[in-house]
Amino acid sequence: QVQLVESGGGLVQAGGSLRLSCAASGRTFIIYAMGWFRQVPGKERDFVAAITWSGGSTYYADSLKGRFTISRDNAKNTVYLQMNSLKPEDTAVYYCAAVRSVRAIVAVSSGYDYWGQGTQVTVSS
Repeated sequence: QVQLVESGGGLVQAGGSLRLSCAASGRTFIIYAMGWFRQVPGKERDFVAAITWSGGSTYYADSLKGRFTISRDNAKNTVYLQMNSLKPEDTAVYYCAAVRSVRAIVAVSSGYDYWGQGTQVTVSS
């Protein structure tokens, strides 16, 4: 019903920046919020940031607030994640997700309905 495609990942030096994009297609009108999560092999998928589609309310993991910024372009059905002052610890596969329920807890991955394939972010020291 909804397809999500991430882009913008790559290799960057510590202290550098990247901007990730997530383009949504299909029945995008059913989306309440979109979020970014990241995962390292063998570890839990961690919440990064989220934004509501209509109101633009933003949410961040406490440890990332101030370095990462989530935004949206409704006309393009696209959500962005601006990543600044990157650290090697930020290395992970970053996933875009969308949730339908207006009662969703946006920081919890299990509540999301649709997921992208992920994009690799590697931060070198």
